[in-house]
Amino acid sequence: LSIGDMKRLSGLDATFLFLETPEMPMHVGALHVFELPAGSRGRFVNALRKHMAERLPLAPALRRRALQMPLNMTNPVWIDAKPDLKRHIVEVKLPKLTGRARGEGDDMTRLETLVGELHTQRLDRNLPLWKFHVIEGLSPGDDGAKRVALYTQLHHAAVDGQAAVALANAILDLSPQPPPFEARRSGRVKQFEVGLVERVSGAIGSEVRQITQLIRALPGAVGSLSSAATQMASRSQLVTGKKSTGSLGLAPRTRLNASVTAARAFATATLPLHELKALGRLQGATLNDLVLLLCSTALRRHFGRDGSLPRQSLIAAVPVTLRDEGDTRSDNQASMTLVSLGTHIADPMRRLAHIKAATKSMKATLAGVKNILPTDFPSIGVPWLMPAAVALYGRAKAADRLPPLANVVISNVPGPPMALYLAGAKMLTNFPCSIVVHGVALNITVQSYNQSLDFGLMADAAAMPEVRELAAALRVAFDDVRAMSVDVHEDDALASARDVARGAARNASRVLRRAAGAAIEGATEALAKPAGRLAQRALKEVVSGTLGGRSRDKAASPRATRKRK
Repeated sequence: LSIGDMKRLSGLDATFLFLETPEMPMHVGALHVFELPAGSRGRFVNALRKHMAERLPLAPALRRRALQMPLNMTNPVWIDAKPDLKRHIVEVKLPKLTGRARGEGDDMTRLETLVGELHTQRLDRNLPLWKFHVIEGLSPGDDGAKRVALYTQLHHAAVDGQAAVALANAILDLSPQPPPFEARRSGRVKQFEVGLVERVSGAIGSEVRQITQLIRALPGAVGSLSSAATQMASRSQLVTGKKSTGSLGLAPRTRLNASVTAARAFATATLPLHELKALGRLQGATLNDLVLLLCSTALRRHFGRDGSLPRQSLIAAVPVTLRDEGDTRSDNQASMTLVSLGTHIADPMRRLAHIKAATKSMKATLAGVKNILPTDFPSIGVPWLMPAAVALYGRAKAADRLPPLANVVISNVPGPPMALYLAGAKMLTNFPCSIVVHGVALNITVQSYNQSLDFGLMADAAAMPEVRELAAALRVAFDDVRAMSVDVHEDDALASARDVARGAARNASRVLRRAAGAAIEGATEALAKPAGRLAQRALKEVVSGTLGGRSRDKAASPRATRKRK
């Protein structure tokens, strides 16, 4: 087997390896709470290890590791690996908090604190890039059922958001007792090691192919980029919130636009998905529009409390998928775009209209360049240059001085609409855990699950230690969206009442006109009948009189003649 037959990390996949530093771990994951089935015995970590051993054939991303090229000259390649499940699936005890603050001691607060600590731990590059933490020590559920939590880590070099969903579909089930599972044997020859000569020749051949493809794609790419640049310039008002700008403009500086530390703060929020979808239909907005509105409203309220809300709108960096429908490969096929959140607009209805216009414009621009956005590119020298540049960028705290492009990352990943099970345990929550980087110290990732919309807020602990307050502001923002919909209902009701009143007035007018016409016609007819009878009688009398006179004249004529004689 030659290295040309193996899976080489694309330029985008490898970038997540090169960007990783102690301050910027590049793994994603999630926090789940599970309810164990009645009568379950033993430790859940053992049941999960057994379950994962059966499902590993369906999850190639969990059975490979990254192998560096000689002298680290080009991107690494994936080679086969046999994960030691005792190292990849570990058990953690939920610590007890001693604070007296309200809500500090409940399970979710303790879980959030623990995840903030675990999220700083980088994955071992010598092993497959994943790890599961089974968290014991949770309080029983309302019905007394035993509960456990699971915090997962998956390196972003291996999966993007949608690939992680596809991976979850391979290891999760639709019922506590899934049908018998039998893995199919792959015909591919597994390769656990690659020789030096193979690695060098494969790297050179791969780079030649990449450069050739890049040269072929350049003419079409230049035209598409020129057209996209024109469109982006035309929508600069939506990005900057200003009426006249010569270019796209930059995000306003906030305390989130700082160099990050190695500490993290994590918080969660859950909102009803079915109600959000109904509210979206009422407002003529997509679910993604409402997610951006909720985040915008929460950020506006949160920063407004201490007077640090910028006059210019906050800008969100929004990941967009480049993946074709049905593509479940374990790699990264995504890009990033910018969307104005309209935080400078006080009225929520106008802010929603602003967001809808901004996302519509973004999609129109993206459509022109989506097919040429690269997820792979030549990498000779990149493994040397990029890590060195990232390390220098962090040490120099350049993010504290350079103009920011965005203030927050907001990502919305569609998830399963039904309840799922893992090793017989029912999954209750699915809170995403994502990445913060220098210059953008807050990441809000949202994923739908079983008629809920679960928010995971990951922040740099120095830039936003009070991230739980922002999560609470999201719940308040949901009430604001509800109130907007009530206003719409009231406006619709008033409009309907006005329409009904106008219709009733028109009907009454028609009825009155008809009644008046009938009355006049009846009166006329009532007067006309006696007059007609009188006229007929008079006519008869006239006629009879006339005819009678003629008859008398005829009768008198002979006598008169005789007298004359």
